[in-house]
Amino acid sequence: MRAKSWLIGFVLLFSFCAFAQKKPTIMILPSDNWCNQRYFMSSFSNQGSTVKVPNYQQAFMEDTELPQVISKVGGVLTGLGYSLKDAEQEIKSIATKTAEDNVTFSKTSGATLNETPLDVLKRRVKSDIIIQIWWKLNRDSKGHSASFTLEAFDTYTNKRIATSTGTTKSSKEGIPVLLEQAVKENIKPFDEQMSRWYDEQKKKGREIVLTVRCWDNWENDLETEYDGNELTDCIQDWLAEHTVNSSYNYSDGTETFAQFEQVRIPLLDERGRAMDARAFATELRKYLQKPPYNITSKVMMRGLGEAIIVLGEK
Repeated sequence: MRAKSWLIGFVLLFSFCAFAQKKPTIMILPSDNWCNQRYFMSSFSNQGSTVKVPNYQQAFMEDTELPQVISKVGGVLTGLGYSLKDAEQEIKSIATKTAEDNVTFSKTSGATLNETPLDVLKRRVKSDIIIQIWWKLNRDSKGHSASFTLEAFDTYTNKRIATSTGTTKSSKEGIPVLLEQAVKENIKPFDEQMSRWYDEQKKKGREIVLTVRCWDNWENDLETEYDGNELTDCIQDWLAEHTVNSSYNYSDGTETFAQFEQVRIPLLDERGRAMDARAFATELRKYLQKPPYNITSKVMMRGLGEAIIVLGEK
């Protein structure tokens, strides 16, 4: 009986340790600078202005080194426990869509919402971190070396959370092998930076931005009172209850607009599923749909880490 109890305790301890040491999911992409240097860029019109964005599909199709480099670097990171999302396969699934095709229309007013290809990719892949890699070949009398930069970004806030840069030793090896060796030599501090960021996310919550707006034909606004409290105050009460450690910042607002920044949401919902800005905003939408509010509203996304709730109708 004691042996059985000891075994159960060991399994529970092992499971707890495995969960505690879980690493974030990552996706590796070439940096904007690398794409621009090799002319893997596309242009689209954004409200009258021309914007250039990386053409990842073209880069993966035409550059023979890129898939090998990402495979080698990804292998080093998965060996450290990170879960790697295959960016190339996701890009293939949206290959027929371009930035100008990804437009959301309001059912009521016809208002539009533009998304860049990277926004679409982040929303679909749902990785915690995007790692961008840049490299350049240097030739010398002993062969060649490669200069490289690895940068890790929080996909929700686009904040840089880790960086590593350096130059490999001269060798006659190919670029993918050179970069693999260089990453192995420099990966420890890079890994530590990402681990610290992820530990902070688990402790303080994932950071998003939440915006509440009103359709212009809605008869109420954010100053409308429910049970003696203005709607803005009711929303803040809900946020205080559902954010991690009641962490959020009411940064700006009027009777028709409220901006909440540094909103810390749990990494997982009550059912153990990954929580993102849309899921969190949807919970607020459902809350406002119930009495005493009875408010119909629409949830829209701006990238992966910002949700917009528009009150009054779908």
